[in-house]
Amino acid sequence: MDAQKVLNLAKLARIEMGAEEAEKLSNEFGAILNYVGEVKKVEEGNKVDKFDKEVYATRNVMREDGEPHESGLYTEQILKQAPAREGDYLKVKKIL
Repeated sequence: MDAQKVLNLAKLARIEMGAEEAEKLSNEFGAILNYVGEVKKVEEGNKVDKFDKEVYATRNVMREDGEPHESGLYTEQILKQAPAREGDYLKVKKIL
């Protein structure tokens, strides 16, 4: 890629670039594009079918529901630890 193409590309990307910088970058573009080509080869070689139903089977990852504890069983223990309470409720500062 020559310096003029680099300057045109910089203009499209709205990047200010001088002639010296464009000349330097034009010499580096070959190495950059070769590296991108190598990365693409690696990606293509390691492709896995993301929709393979045997490998990526849908399953439930949540635990089964057990027997819930009796309602109000821990209420008194929790309210004892609160700094302030009003009946069976925690008392907090009014923020609005």
